[in-house]
Amino acid sequence: MASSTASCSVIFTTQTPYPLPTQKYMIPSIWKRFHLSQLINKALALTKPIPFDFLVKGELLRTSLGEWCAENGVGEEETLELEYIESVMPPQKMSDIPHEDWVSSVSCQLKSLSHFITASYDGTVRLFDYSQKLVFNTSAHAAPITSLCMIPEPQSTIEIDESSHLIATSSHDLTAQITRISLPSDATSKPQSEPLARLHLHTAPVSSIASNSSGNHLLTSSWDTLIGLWDTTVPTTDEVAELPINERERKKRRKLNGGTGGSVVKRKAPTMVLKSHTARVSRVVFGISDNEDKAYSCGFDSTVRIWDIENGVCTRTITSSEKPFLDIALNSDGHTALAASTDRTVTLYDVREATSSTTSSGSLLHSTTPSFFTGAYDGVVRLWDLRSMKSAITSFKAWSDMKKVLSIDWKRGMVGVGGEGGFEVWKAVEDIRS
Repeated sequence: MASSTASCSVIFTTQTPYPLPTQKYMIPSIWKRFHLSQLINKALALTKPIPFDFLVKGELLRTSLGEWCAENGVGEEETLELEYIESVMPPQKMSDIPHEDWVSSVSCQLKSLSHFITASYDGTVRLFDYSQKLVFNTSAHAAPITSLCMIPEPQSTIEIDESSHLIATSSHDLTAQITRISLPSDATSKPQSEPLARLHLHTAPVSSIASNSSGNHLLTSSWDTLIGLWDTTVPTTDEVAELPINERERKKRRKLNGGTGGSVVKRKAPTMVLKSHTARVSRVVFGISDNEDKAYSCGFDSTVRIWDIENGVCTRTITSSEKPFLDIALNSDGHTALAASTDRTVTLYDVREATSSTTSSGSLLHSTTPSFFTGAYDGVVRLWDLRSMKSAITSFKAWSDMKKVLSIDWKRGMVGVGGEGGFEVWKAVEDIRS
């Protein structure tokens, strides 16, 4: 008895280094990703098999071709365009480093390329090497730290000491701080930290801090609705007068200043204050590369705002009704931004045009092109592709139980995850920018 199998007309496209000739293929409708990947490998005669995933109309193909067509109302006469991309291997856990308190911010960006840095709700900054050894820790704030960033050494610096790192932190203590950490190459010497300047402007918790690529300016955001612009020079004298303090606060400051009685850290004032948000500001970042005269912020007033830093004005406001935003990150093209909100979605905005599209569910993010990671209070970290908006490419659960993810950083294929369970490092796909 003869039988026939329905077929689908398909054209394959790709942005990988493995293109097929442009032509139509008649593919059995029962074929799934695995069969299609085998076809690509055989057609290209690849000596080492490469697994591929397939995108159809902005969605990862998770079923057979026939099932996808039936679910999406695609008729037999229509030719499907399938874009194939290299499959991403599931992330692998490399290390788990518990902390005494929640880890609010992590960085994989150190120049030494062999250290991770964390900031915690206990006000402490910690440095770990790849063997999970605690190399150094320092008390930076008397209240929970909310954000941490590396400050690149200015290009004007004649000699950059690879063992010295500038960092900036923000805190619930209403301040931010610039600190220098020194890691001597001599094993007999101990690492040291030196607080250089404390940034005073805000009257509510400082929610985030960010540096530009040249390292000469910082941005802070706060629950007081303000954004501060700062230069990174250390003043010779206090630029902000110290307010009267009680004995309890005096003891806290003495502890942070290494036991000395005086205020040894210079009090620094902003160069500009940006005002436009009407509720707490969750995050602010600089523009990419040659677009650093702009800043991008998001907040609980359900807006994403674009700023002209040179003139100190908000040039554009993107409003999303009843959608408080928690985090924002720029794509590496500088033309689009990803904003995470309390409704458990991440929205992709074209910051040049008044258009947007919802991409995924999550709360905290780190972006590259065309992929980005999100982490959320469900404890799951997800990897997304901007070309496939409906489902994550892959995911992994941080820690064994449902503990909140508060921070993610991604560099050189390392994904640092901070949160309620401490700090974890996972091996994943390479960050394109690295």
